[in-house]
Amino acid sequence: MLKYLSANYILPITSMPIKDGIVAVDEEGVIQGIYDPTSFTQTDKVKIERYEGVIIPGFINAHCHLELSHMKGVVAKGTGLPNFLSQVMTSRSASMKKMDDAMSKADKEMYENGIVVVGDHANTDNSSKLKEDSKILYHTFVEVIGVEPEEADFKLKEAKSLTQEFRNGHVSITPHAPYSCSKVLFKKFKKSVPETNIISIHNQESDEENKLFRYKTGEFLDFYKSIGKNADSIKAQARNSIQSYLPYLPYPNKLLLVHNTYTSLKDLDFVERMDRDVVWCLCPKANLYIEGNLPKVQNFINAGQRLVIGTDSLASNDTLSVLEELKVLHEHFEDLDFLQTIQWATINGAVALNIEDEYGSLEIGKKPGIVLLEGMENLRLTDKVKVKRLA
Repeated sequence: MLKYLSANYILPITSMPIKDGIVAVDEEGVIQGIYDPTSFTQTDKVKIERYEGVIIPGFINAHCHLELSHMKGVVAKGTGLPNFLSQVMTSRSASMKKMDDAMSKADKEMYENGIVVVGDHANTDNSSKLKEDSKILYHTFVEVIGVEPEEADFKLKEAKSLTQEFRNGHVSITPHAPYSCSKVLFKKFKKSVPETNIISIHNQESDEENKLFRYKTGEFLDFYKSIGKNADSIKAQARNSIQSYLPYLPYPNKLLLVHNTYTSLKDLDFVERMDRDVVWCLCPKANLYIEGNLPKVQNFINAGQRLVIGTDSLASNDTLSVLEELKVLHEHFEDLDFLQTIQWATINGAVALNIEDEYGSLEIGKKPGIVLLEGMENLRLTDKVKVKRLA
C-alpha cells in the first residue's frame, strides 16, 4: 500500500524543488515515485496527504557524542575548550542506568527531530546495544586518544578491540583530536587502518589548539598538567594545527574535520593543495556554547568546500536537532541560501558516511526518511520553522 505525500514544495535535494510535488512511499519507507503535479494522474483509489510546508529527506547528524547525553547542563557555557574538556573528564562518570536513560532519551529526541543517520563518537561500548535497536542508523567513530608516545600501541589495540562491540558494520577508528594524539600515535594509526576507514577528527575548535602547535604555549599546557600527562613530545611547529597533523593521516581515506571554528584561509588553501577527500563539519550551537564563536562559514563556501552539519553532544548543547543548527547558521550568516545549506544537512552527510545509496535525497529506491518543515516562507528558513516526521 503506497502513501502519497504532498506539500507546497518537495525538495529532492539532488534535483530542483518541485512546487506542489508528490512523493509516493511504500510501507517500508522506500520511495516509489516523485511527481510534478502536472504529470500525476489521480484516480479514486489514490488519496494524497497534503501538508503545508516543505518535504525533505531525513536529516543526517554528522557529529555527536551519544554517551555524553547524561551531561546536559553539567558544564557551564563559555568556559573555552581546555576547561570544557577538563570538566567533561572529571564529571562524566554516572550510574549505568542514568547513562542508559539519557542516551535513550537523546536517541528518541533525534528521531523525532527528523534525524535518520548519526556519525557518533565513542570511547566505550555503553551505546552499542541502543544503536543496534535504534530506528536511527549510527556510524560509530571509536576514538583513539594518547598524548604520550609510549601509549600508542596499547591505545590502538584497545580501539580496535572496541570496534567489535558495534556490530552493524558502520564503525571506524579515528584519532580524537590533534592535541590529544602524539605524532607517534598518528604514524602508527596511518599504518594500521584500511582505506575504507572513515576518519572524523576534532579540528581547530579552539584558538588554543593553534597556539599549542604554533608556539607550544597556551591553556593546553595547563590542561596536560591537570590530567597528569607529559607534553614533552609536542614541539612548536610554527604553523597551525591542521598543517602540522594532516600529512600524518592516511591517504586516500575520507576525512571528516569537525568544528573548524579557527580554521584560516591559509589552512583552507593548505588542505586544498593536499588533494584529500575532506568534508568539513559545522556544529554551530556547540561552538557558541563552548567558545562563543563561529567558523567563518563564507570562507568555506567561497573555497568550494563540502560542508556537513553536526550537533555535538548534550554536554555542549541544549538540543540534538539539525534544524536548530541550521537556524543558528542562517541567523548569524544572513546571505546563506537554504537550498545550499539543506544539502549540508542531508546529501553531503550521506556522502561523508558512504551511505548516499540509501540516504540523503528523495530518489526512487532510496529509504531516506521523509520530513516536513512547517512554517517555511518561500523556501526561507526562519526561527518559526518546525520539523515533523512523515516517514
